[in-house]
Amino acid sequence: MAEDKQKKNLTVFGQETEFDGVLEFTDNLVITGKFKGEIRATGDLEIEKGAVCQVEKMTASSIVISGSVTGDICAQERVEMCNGSLVHGDVKTARIRIAENVEFEGEISMLEKEPETNLFSVASEEYKNALLLKSDDPR
Repeated sequence: MAEDKQKKNLTVFGQETEFDGVLEFTDNLVITGKFKGEIRATGDLEIEKGAVCQVEKMTASSIVISGSVTGDICAQERVEMCNGSLVHGDVKTARIRIAENVEFEGEISMLEKEPETNLFSVASEEYKNALLLKSDDPR
């Protein structure tokens, strides 16, 4: 079943894409252009460097921000604000990472979440890989 989670489709909103409205999706999405409105997702969301998002609320499983986001953010798994990102809004998540050189203005609320993996039933390498965050990824 863990393989099913890895095989989600990836959609990319290109740099020339401008979207205004409500966006709902279950797979993974990367935004490199401009977005305005609301995002309701069960997949993962990535806001690339140079992307600009103005939202009432952005909801996804995990959200990685390298660009600019104005509005409230809610992620069941994690939120990661990468070096050089700009975030103005309240954040609600189970795990958060804020890199150096991030402009953040807002409040953070932590969600209590039970780990999906029983720590004692998996190999340590497998568990470490499950916790790997984008900024740790050498690629």
